[in-house]
This record gives sequence, C-alpha cells and structure tokens, in this order.
Amino acid sequence: MTLTSVSRRAHRVDCPERPRAGSRPDLGRDIVLSARRRTTALVDVIVIGAGPAGLAAAHHLLDAGLTVTVLEAAERVGGRMATDTVEGFRLDRRPQLLNTTYPELHRTPGLPGLPLAPLAPGALVRAGGRGYRVGDPRGVRAGLGSTLDRARLAATLGRLAATPDARLAARPETTAARALSRRGFAPRTVEGFLRPLLAALLLDPELQTSSRVGDLVLRGYARGRTCLPAGGAAGVPERLAAALPPGTVRLGTPAVRAAVNAVRLADGTELPCRAVLVATGARAAAELLPGLRVPAFHQVTVFHHTAPAAPLREPVLVLDADRLGPVSHSLPTTAVDPTRAPSGRPLITSVVLGPPPDGDSDKTVREHLAELYGRSTDRWELLAMHTDPEAVAAMPAPHDLRRPVRLLHGLYVCGSHRASSTLQGALHSARRAATTLLRDVEPSSPSARPAAA
Repeated sequence: MTLTSVSRRAHRVDCPERPRAGSRPDLGRDIVLSARRRTTALVDVIVIGAGPAGLAAAHHLLDAGLTVTVLEAAERVGGRMATDTVEGFRLDRRPQLLNTTYPELHRTPGLPGLPLAPLAPGALVRAGGRGYRVGDPRGVRAGLGSTLDRARLAATLGRLAATPDARLAARPETTAARALSRRGFAPRTVEGFLRPLLAALLLDPELQTSSRVGDLVLRGYARGRTCLPAGGAAGVPERLAAALPPGTVRLGTPAVRAAVNAVRLADGTELPCRAVLVATGARAAAELLPGLRVPAFHQVTVFHHTAPAAPLREPVLVLDADRLGPVSHSLPTTAVDPTRAPSGRPLITSVVLGPPPDGDSDKTVREHLAELYGRSTDRWELLAMHTDPEAVAAMPAPHDLRRPVRLLHGLYVCGSHRASSTLQGALHSARRAATTLLRDVEPSSPSARPAAA
C-alpha cells in the first residue's frame, strides 16, 4: 500500500475539525512504504515548516530525546517573520509588535535572552484632529479625556493586569469591540485610545476578534511593554534555528504529502519517520492535511519610509483614532531600535490594515502621516511596501484558543492558527503539539520532556 493512497484514506476520515462518528484515531499505523523509495535514514519526527512554531517544536522534541528533521520549502527559515535589507535598512515584511510578558519568549529553548527593543508606555494618539499622549498603564499621564477618565483607565488596566487566565476564560465571549464597552472604561477612552490600540495589536480594524483574545492581548499590554525584536523580526526564527544541531533544518525541501509515518517530497522521495508534525501556515497545512479548516484572514500592508529628520525621538506608538486615512498605526522605528537603520538615517514604519490605498498609495499614506506626526512628509522617501492578503488568521468569536493539535496517532499540527495569531500563540501551540506527540511516541532514551501545556 503506497503512502499516497493510505494518507488520503486517513485524512478523509480523521483530519476534519469534526471527526465522523466511528473514526479510528490510530488509522494509518499499518502504512508500508515502497522499499525502492526508502532513501533516507529513519528519524523519529519530521517537522514540516521552519517558522517559529516548527523550530520551537523541534527544540522541545530534541530536548526530550527524539531525533528530528525540519523540512522547509523556502531557502530561509522564518515563514512570515521575514526581514529584508534595503540600502542598509532592516525592514520587516509584516508588523511584529511583541510583548515583554509573552511567557514563551522566556520558556522556549533558544529564545531566553532574545534582545527586545521596548516602546515607551502608552501611545501618541490623533483624535478629534489633535494629538494626545495617553495610556501609560503604570501611571496615566496627561492626555485624552478628563482626570477622572484617566484615573478609570489606570484602575481598569490595573485590575485587568491582575486577572488570572481562568477568570478571563470564564467571561462571556463576544467581539473585542463589544467587550471594550463592558470593561469599565470611559466611552471617550475606548474610542480615543483603546480601540485603535487593540486594532494595532490584533491587526483587526473592526475588532471582530474574539473578546477572549482581545482580553489576553490587552492584559499583556497592561502587564508588560510592547516591543520589537531587536534587529528585525527575522532574528527570532534565526536564533531558534541557530540553536538546533547542524543538519536539523533542510531548506529548499518542499513537502507535498504527509502521513502518519512518512512525508513525500516534491521530487517523489519518501522520508520515513515515526511521526509527522505540520507546522506551516493555515493554508499550507490544509493542503498537506485535506479536511483541515482554512480560516479567514486579515490583509496587512506595511510601508517603510526614511526622512531627512526623525519625526519623533521618543520610541512611542502613533495611533489614529479618527480613522480619516489609511494608516492604522506608525512607529518612529529608529527611535525604538536604532540597529534597523544606517547611522543617522531615520526609519519610519507604518501599517495599513487592509490592501494598499488606490491610486498613488505612497502619496496617500504620506499625507496621512503628515497629519499623524504633525509635520511635512513631502521629502520622505519610500524604501519598501509589502502587502500580505493572509498576514494573520482571523479569530472571530467563538474562538478556541486550544484547537486540537493531534489529528491521528502519529500526525500532528501546530501554529498560530491553532491558538492565537501572535508569536506567543505560535510558540505555545508548538509546546502543546510537542507535549501531545511525546505522549504517543516514546523517546529512544530517557530525557526531560517539555512541561505540560
């Protein structure tokens, strides 16, 4: 029986999100590979995808004593965590706002000590045609709203920071937009600060994201600091890959079929193994695992500019509450992370939550940025523009933050689309998948296993 025929049979029964009654969780264990194609030594686990989730999972599995090979179709690691170098500038292809309190940044092998570039607390908000400095969770300073409004904001963020996971999960689920009006914030604070802030952090302009995800993200904002990975987003997967044993990652090796005990490559080679973990993006995972649900996505467009002079010297997030132009938020990037630009040259990164504006998109964006920063942008130079129609998976309510990672005994899936569309979600999903896989596949030698998810 060939890998192709059995893998199709297995997917048809067990890979859909709602398995049919009577499905057998161990279906496919009896796959027998064609002897003439058994060209590679057996490994315990093949991980498909060298993004943060796949690389993190490889670390957990290797630490538990399993042998692992990571297959990556591209010629680099990282997936959507990509950074291009243009004229000495390091330009992320998609926005990568992280938080210093992401637990997996401190738990994932290879990532402790990751250099982070924190933003100043709060934000600079354009609201009602004026600029305001608002929203420092550790003591709200002068800005939008009355003194009472600012006190309510500080007190409510403080309560949210102290709320444990179980209490957040017990709240009735709705959209993030509706939840904001039920959390005790003043209406003017919601519209003038919290709504544009959450839209920037979730990359969701209408805040249709599940309130449970929104609460977690807003709690992280209240507890820690919004930050960028120093030197560019690509540094995160590159750091993970560099900490793996040499030869673990095989670049330029696209997989076209996954089964419980083998992977077929595009050139027809079949690689035997004891288990397969698919750690690609949601659409690529569904191509390898027919029946897996493909979510809706949010398109995101990023503009990178340089200017004769820095528009701001403070490393603060710039938000548009008026929503009168295409830009959701912007960063004086070199004020946050000077290593991303040649010495003395400012870098400004701006995000449109959707496709590029029609017509002369750069001119339209610069006109909006002139309003947000309060200065002329006529001499700003566009370094790069990148748009991704599937930048992040949508997370509308109801949203399961712990979607199944085991599809069959021997076949697993992880990634941000199995949790939340954040780096924390991708890394936590990888830990859950590794923990689940290790319950099914015993290491050849005793070793410490990753902590239970």
